Amino acid sequence: MKKTMFSAIAMAFVFIVSNANAGTTNGMKVSSTTVQKTSIIDEIVSNYLVLKNALIKDDAKGAANAGKAIIAAMAKIDMKSLSASQMKGYMDVADDLKENAKHIEENAGKIAHQREHFVMLSKDVNDLLKTFGNSGPKLYQDFCPMANGGKGAMWISETKAIQNPYYGKAMMTCGSVKKEI
Repeated sequence: MKKTMFSAIAMAFVFIVSNANAGTTNGMKVSSTTVQKTSIIDEIVSNYLVLKNALIKDDAKGAANAGKAIIAAMAKIDMKSLSASQMKGYMDVADDLKENAKHIEENAGKIAHQREHFVMLSKDVNDLLKTFGNSGPKLYQDFCPMANGGKGAMWISETKAIQNPYYGKAMMTCGSVKKEI
């Protein structure tokens, strides 16, 4: 009986002490501030959206500048900071992403050619978002069934309203939202 009483008192003491120390570590108060999570691909995604918006406006030069900015953003990625799965996901698309961004950059006077490479660039950015996740505002995966020679093509957008980068002003609202990212 004395052992049971002693055990109950000891457990009550541990409970009281642990509750008194909740929110502290080694007697120090733990801050409850939240750190904004950013992704290593945020700059790539941001420049992709600039490129997409330039194509919507039929602005080949703006698209070329955004293609160049994507390549610059890729150069800033610290490969040592990536996990093994992130490294694999990034390396799976890095060469294609860079090649398509470069084609868009080098063809400022040929918006049709830029849009052809935007099809593949969009797939690459979508794959990066699958690997790294989206740490920014809501994004939407949109689809136009007529793009890419009638095969259809997707793109990523920051707005729910359809604004088609494959046809620009000619067919601004052709397409639909497929999912939220």
